[in-house]
Amino acid sequence: MLEPIQIVIALVQGILLVLLAPLVSGIARKFRAKMHTRRGPSVFQDYYDIAKLLKRQDVHSNHSSNISRILPPLYIGTMFVLAMGLPMATRVSPIPALADAILIVYLLALPRFFFGLAGLDSGSAYAGTGSVRELLIGTLVEPSLMLALFVAALACGTTNIAEMGVAVGAGSVANPIAFVVAGVAFAVDCYIEMGKLPYDLAEAEQELQEGPLAEMSGPALAMMHIAMPMKQAIMATLFIAIFLPFGSSVDFSFFGVALGTVVYVLKMLVILFITMVLENVVSRVRWNITGRQTWFVVAVTVCAFAFCVLGI
Repeated sequence: MLEPIQIVIALVQGILLVLLAPLVSGIARKFRAKMHTRRGPSVFQDYYDIAKLLKRQDVHSNHSSNISRILPPLYIGTMFVLAMGLPMATRVSPIPALADAILIVYLLALPRFFFGLAGLDSGSAYAGTGSVRELLIGTLVEPSLMLALFVAALACGTTNIAEMGVAVGAGSVANPIAFVVAGVAFAVDCYIEMGKLPYDLAEAEQELQEGPLAEMSGPALAMMHIAMPMKQAIMATLFIAIFLPFGSSVDFSFFGVALGTVVYVLKMLVILFITMVLENVVSRVRWNITGRQTWFVVAVTVCAFAFCVLGI
């Protein structure tokens, strides 16, 4: 039975992530401009764009079906559910049922599946090509992501990411070397899933991987501009919850949650800074050779699994 404080924290986490996700994208864009010695747009530019899109008409292709209409609310709704279940300021999940690693993997795959369908559903060859690329990225990344989570679950003795964080914080991980190697692979997977260069540039609709966004307008496109930065924040939070739980509150006390929130924000800023630096010192990779790099990550996760089997 959930306590009222858990429900409140879960809803606050989801709502804050919806409200602050565009700011994360704006900060990244501003930082990119500074590194390129440009002035760049305001960090609040995404809010301005979303406000304009919400006032416009939602237009769809004559060839599209309800799949294209379902995608935006499904995408943002899935991210909202994930945000409610992830342990952010605490090592305890506000909704334990949503903190299962297997469930999280399936929830992450759901919007990607519909994103691919929506591109094909529009009847546009451009959007269809983008859908193929998006599904290809998922095919290359998800195996190593699942295997890294599996190794972490074996090392911690649970598939609940909150309990994984508790085990890491207490230093009771059964196979520390395997866990660390899995963490390195998981960090790379999270970076790719966040839509950063050299694999993607998530805010650029003209890029092939974001081709399906070219078939959206109005409130539907506004929801996607909120949901996609939400996914970036969720992937970073997932890494923090499992591999960097230090400093998070062990209960739902007011001072514990307040301190945990400050620590969580600091960790998020460090991760965002690292990702922004990385994406600004690399060039975009051609999609047809992406597999040559992602298979290296799979090899790292296999090594982590081998270490786990050997008990080291």
